[in-house]
Formats: sequence, structure tokens, C-alpha cells
Amino acid sequence: MGWAIALHGGAGDIPLNLPQHEKEGRETALQHCLDIGVTALKAAHSPLDVVELVVRELENHPLFNAGRGSVLNTEGNVEMEACIMDGNTKKCGAVSGLKTVVNAVSLARLVMEKTPHIYLGFEGAEAFAKEQGVETQEPSHFITPANIERLKQAKEANRVQLDYTQPIQNDVKIETHNVNGDSQLGTVGCVAVDGDGNLAAATSTGGFVNKMVGRIGDTPIIGAGTYANTFCAVSATGKGEDIIRGTIARDVAALMEYKHLSLKEATAYVLENGAPQGSVGLIAVSAAGEIAMPFNTTGMFRASATQDGYSQIAIH
Repeated sequence: MGWAIALHGGAGDIPLNLPQHEKEGRETALQHCLDIGVTALKAAHSPLDVVELVVRELENHPLFNAGRGSVLNTEGNVEMEACIMDGNTKKCGAVSGLKTVVNAVSLARLVMEKTPHIYLGFEGAEAFAKEQGVETQEPSHFITPANIERLKQAKEANRVQLDYTQPIQNDVKIETHNVNGDSQLGTVGCVAVDGDGNLAAATSTGGFVNKMVGRIGDTPIIGAGTYANTFCAVSATGKGEDIIRGTIARDVAALMEYKHLSLKEATAYVLENGAPQGSVGLIAVSAAGEIAMPFNTTGMFRASATQDGYSQIAIH
């Protein structure tokens, strides 16, 4: 048994011919975040601290749909959400509807540690952030030109657009997608286990382009997009409504707990039976230090490492 870590930057319709500069940009970011997590695990930080640290870094990176890179709702605003969970205690915290909080995952942890509740949203979550003195920025800080253009084209297409499915036609330099696809860049997450089998998971997202105001996805819902217990830690990404319907993260843990499946068996079963093809990816680690990163989409931005020297950065 040894430590292990996995992280993701979204799953979806990622073209095989992704432009080299875009591919390298995502891979560099994933490697940077993985290095931060590995360093923290080697320094004997708790898995809970590690997943928060890594997801904060992913939130701060504008290439991913969380924090600074969050996509816009129908009114042109961000509504960010996040969740964090400790496996041993099953303590967890979640937030939704954030417009000013720089690191939603850290506010989720404060909900877990400083309140009698699990989930705070919208005005209440913003008020709690102010009370706790967490870093905030004006809403404009989170609104990027690329995401303004994505919203514009989604509205012109007159449909709710799952993340970045609509190709950008002007000079905004972002990637194009199959119009029926999911997301190239999406939800971010991290799962970790230490040498003693302690587990934790964290997930953060901006949701999808042109979502209705007030829409809540799978990310902050315990057992859907995020879950950890004494068997495994899971962070999911993809089409949130499908992930919620399938209780994806909890089902992985339940199959391990009640059916005694291995991590790879449990994650494979859930992806095959728990969600439609092309809708879900997930990362998971077990108490024994195993890693699984399956997806039924075209690709998933992902990275992982273990104490025995294994390391991977991958997209397809």
C-alpha cells in the first residue's frame, strides 16, 4: 500500500486532432497540478489537504471550466460550485451559485468544518464567504472573452449548450467541437489516498454554457459527482444530469463495499451501466492505492501518480 493521486480537467468530445498548442497547454497545466499534489503527499499532507490544494490550482487556471475559466449562464454570469469530502469521517461540504469566490473548493471545505451543514448556495454561500474572509473578486474577474463568445454562439443557436459544444467562428482562439458533443474542457477534480489508506475527493466547476440561472449540476451533490468513504474516493465529470441520475460516484463505492468488486471492476461497471455512452468520465483511487480513470466520452484530460513511481498525463 502506498499513496496515489489522480486529477482531471473534464471529459467530453475532445477531438483526436486537438491543435498542438492547445494539447500542450492542457498537458502542461495537468503536469503542474500533479506535481503540486505529489509534493504534498510526499510531505505527508493529508489527502483532504492535497485534494483541496490541487483543485484550487485547477480553479486558478483559465483553461479549465472552474474558477477563473468558468463558463457563463443565460444572463452572462458565472455560477460556480464545488464539493469536498473526507473518506474516513464522511464529512463533506458543498457550495453552489458563487459569483465572487476565487476558490470555491476552499469555501466548500469551510462549510464542512465551520458550519453544522453540508451545502450552502447562492446568497447564503456568498455571505458565508464574506464572514470567513475568503478571497473574492468582482464577478467580472471570472468572465473571459472566450466564454463571452461561447455564450453568444450558444444563444444564437437557441439552445442550452453543454459546455463548449458550439464551434467558435471568429478570431477568438479556442477549440471547436462537434455540435452534439459534450465538453472538451470541463469540471475539475482530484482524488487522493495516503500510505495509511486515508481517502479524499474534491470537485469544482462552472457548469455548462447558457445554463439556466440557478441550475445546479452533479459536482456539489454528494454521491453524484463527488464521493469518498473508506473504500475509495471518486470525482466525476461530464453531463451533470446523467451523473446525478446514475449516482455515479456513490455507485462505485457501493459496488466495492457490498459486491466486493475491485476499483477497476466497479468503475467499469458504473460507466457501462450507470450512464449513457458519451456522457461520463471519472477518476478514482482505492484505499489500497489503486487508480482508475475510465471514461465513455471521446477523451478526458487526466493525470495520475503513485508512490511506486508510476506517472501519467493523458487526454484520449
